[in-house]
Amino acid sequence: MTRRELVALAAAASCRAQAQTIDQYFEAFTAEWMRADPESSTIDRYFPAAEQDILDGKLSRPSAEDGPARIALARKGLAGLAKFDRGTLTAAQRVSADVLKWLLDDVVGEEPFLELRFPINQFHGIQSGITRLLTDMHPIRNRRDADNYMARLEAFGPVLDQESDTMRDRASRGIRPPSFILAETVGQMRRFVTPAPETNVLVTSFAQRLQQAKVAGAPALVAAASKLVAGSVYPSFRRTLDNLSTIAAKATPEAGMRRLPKGREAYAFYLNRFTTTSMTAEQIHQKGLAEVKRIEAEMEALLRPLGYSGGTIEQRMKKLGEDNVYRNSPTVREEILADYTAMIRVANERAASDFLLRPKAACVVQRIPAYEEGNAAANYQPPPADGSRPGLFRVPLPGPTFSKVGMRTLAYHEAIPGHHFQIALQVENASLPKFRQNSTFSSLSAYAEGWGLYAERLAFDLGWYKGDPVSDLGRLNGELFRARRLVTDTGLHTKGWTREQAIAYGMPKSEVDRYVVMPGQACSYKIGQLKMLELRERARAALGAKFSLKEFHGVVLGNGAIPLAILEGQVEEWVKSLKG
Repeated sequence: MTRRELVALAAAASCRAQAQTIDQYFEAFTAEWMRADPESSTIDRYFPAAEQDILDGKLSRPSAEDGPARIALARKGLAGLAKFDRGTLTAAQRVSADVLKWLLDDVVGEEPFLELRFPINQFHGIQSGITRLLTDMHPIRNRRDADNYMARLEAFGPVLDQESDTMRDRASRGIRPPSFILAETVGQMRRFVTPAPETNVLVTSFAQRLQQAKVAGAPALVAAASKLVAGSVYPSFRRTLDNLSTIAAKATPEAGMRRLPKGREAYAFYLNRFTTTSMTAEQIHQKGLAEVKRIEAEMEALLRPLGYSGGTIEQRMKKLGEDNVYRNSPTVREEILADYTAMIRVANERAASDFLLRPKAACVVQRIPAYEEGNAAANYQPPPADGSRPGLFRVPLPGPTFSKVGMRTLAYHEAIPGHHFQIALQVENASLPKFRQNSTFSSLSAYAEGWGLYAERLAFDLGWYKGDPVSDLGRLNGELFRARRLVTDTGLHTKGWTREQAIAYGMPKSEVDRYVVMPGQACSYKIGQLKMLELRERARAALGAKFSLKEFHGVVLGNGAIPLAILEGQVEEWVKSLKG
């Protein structure tokens, strides 16, 4: 063997060792991250049973401790990642390394703005987050699960007290939510402590699931839970309510982040986080205005031939919805579920010619349980990695009337070819590191929700709405809503828009309040869709006859959720490979 051959062999061996090492690094660091996030580990059932059992009895540290600790851990992760020589990695490993670096840089980048978070709010505050964890996500299969539930319930009050202290500390320095957010949060928390402790959802859902699992000693456990709610959880809620009322006394209705210290810089950071682009607030605002104008013109062209010519777009769409409802009958909900099932079956058949990759798991339509559907939105739940159940397209059907206008668009977005194709393929892709299969560090909503909107538009581009202008108007109405989000979110946080202005622009009050406490997130949907459409048309123009929609979709879906800049790089590499 020549010296050159020996050197080549050593290099190849080094490459193999390096490849194995970075894969192990991804696994080890993700596990370390998840051990510091017991709630997420419970939701994902991330660890083997023995270790998961320990984490299922814990809650995360209060945000004032957890934020800095997360940043320190992210820095540690970046330092470890920097030790690997990119030149020795495979193309797939380089993508994973790039994705992890982006995600950890994002965590570190929030450091100057941590104090601008409000850990208690009406939308995703700690008080509702822990309640949701315990009632919806914490497993109750046996006595050990029940004991872990009790441990978390016992920790609930003390954690809420610490977050309440954080709110008070920040308010003392002029950092407080708008008055209307505080009012909504106070109202929500007062409603929570109105029932007698034994009838609170923390007790009733626990009792129901203990019975379903046939856990021994259930009556004593339920009594103990009721005692904890009465003696610990409710008193903490009431102390927090007193604290929030004090904070509210000096709050103003000003909504935007620009009112806060470093608020403008913080909003720019959150736009980058949620859109995964470098677009400025002004660019996004103007893009939103242009999209609103385009979409309204397209809707006008469909509404008039159908006889809807008077009034605003909103008024006419309301009338269209009222004119296209299901006939009331005892079996109307079963009829709607059957229609949804038929929609996604036909969509799956049609998608065969335009998708290189499709999930192995089926997608099943399921009604959201009646007890929770009053405040629930349609959603998609992915299949587990073991394939033990299908993906679920879950729809609320509270009634009393049911419009047909937006049904097809909803099915295409949440199910096929939308989130089912995107998320189920990601879960099933065993070649991805676990942090990418599970979206451990972030769901990357610009990609995920961008794909959902792209799927709506794709169905139109492929002619799936042909002959059904009512459903096409449902599609455009949904797109209009997402375009107005761009205008509203940026208007609130950079242009001094009031809550009333945003509502007058056509946004529901609950949506406006969401934008106030989650700045930038609402912009991810439309920006993601526009980027995917842009990449598709750029590739089509560059490749001409060589362009394949099926292969383009394979590139977009094959890597799972990734930042848009990395997606753009993947598409560009694919185009180069075909141009040769």
